[in-house]
Amino acid sequence: MPPTLIYLDHAATTPIRPEVLEVLHLHFAESFGNPSSIHRVGRRASVTLQHARQTLATLLNARPSEIIFTSGGTESDNAALYGIALARRAATGANRLITTAIEHKAVLESAEALRDRFGFSLTVLPVDAQGLVHVEEMADALGDGRDVALVSVMAANNEIGTIQPLAAIGALCRAHGVPLHTDAVQAGGKLALDVNALQVDALSLGAHKFYGPKGVGLLYLRTGTPFWPLLLGGSQEGGRRAGTENIPLIAGMARALELAEAERATEGMRQRALRDRLIGNLLEAIDGIRLTGAPDMRLDNHASFIIEDADAEGMLIALDLAGIAASSGSACASGSHRPSHVLTAIGVPPAQAAGALRFSLGRTTTIAEIDWVVAKMAEIVKRVRGVT
Repeated sequence: MPPTLIYLDHAATTPIRPEVLEVLHLHFAESFGNPSSIHRVGRRASVTLQHARQTLATLLNARPSEIIFTSGGTESDNAALYGIALARRAATGANRLITTAIEHKAVLESAEALRDRFGFSLTVLPVDAQGLVHVEEMADALGDGRDVALVSVMAANNEIGTIQPLAAIGALCRAHGVPLHTDAVQAGGKLALDVNALQVDALSLGAHKFYGPKGVGLLYLRTGTPFWPLLLGGSQEGGRRAGTENIPLIAGMARALELAEAERATEGMRQRALRDRLIGNLLEAIDGIRLTGAPDMRLDNHASFIIEDADAEGMLIALDLAGIAASSGSACASGSHRPSHVLTAIGVPPAQAAGALRFSLGRTTTIAEIDWVVAKMAEIVKRVRGVT
């Protein structure tokens, strides 16, 4: 018999770890003070805040002063694009943005808004059929870099799992004196995120992608990077993000990333073996199925497919009835009837994009669960296709 639920949608969100839940309970009870207050209750909250900031900075090989707490990955992406682009233009006159066709909408729509509302020029780089950005094309787009205010390239894609050559792009941007932002939301706890090795100037994370709470994230901002705050009205976060900090969620995020980093190598290896088992067995069990994204340069826990002559919605409903939680792609785009912009960018025709499925594994995923999913998927695809 299968378990009550096989949860394979960790790219959408992850359950909170028990250790993180303990931190949340502790600080909701004891760190209720405003860290800007000078009395003992405020000072206790301030100590917790600074400890979390130091922990996260250490994990990213950054300075504590370079960590800005936000409400999540979306705010971090918005703040990075607006804050750096507008400040850079004011300081240097640079008026062009460069990003890629497969970025999360938090980046793409921010870049488009900067173009449409503020007059920036926008260069959107294509990707190849595996979703990879070519460094040579980035070099061509940069030119001499003088007119470029900001480059934004995600670390790993949420829909197809492809990992970008971020360090090479970072070196290129550094050589041209252009700030590089990366949306690392899907990479948190899965990839090494040493901001100096990657040569990024800004990096976005959201805690709920690595077994932390929803509603909290961070923006790493390298010292000296021009930046105008998105939220005004207070001196919190060094004047870069107004608003009283949510101490329990911030402490929970720090603990979650600390645990994820400690397990990253071993858990990544375990999940990669399960992912490869899932991919190999599904490709063998189902006709008219193909993997999307890069076969090797992909997240350890990520498997995404196009299944011909099968509707994703029908498959997801059938999977749910069988106790399996999966996704058709980005959870942020659910409910949209338009083809995924990511699948469109890698050349998937709209009719085929309707059969996109994403399975994203987690800490509790087992071999037995993977084998059950493969068996059920073979039945479900036949049923959805009307094959008896």
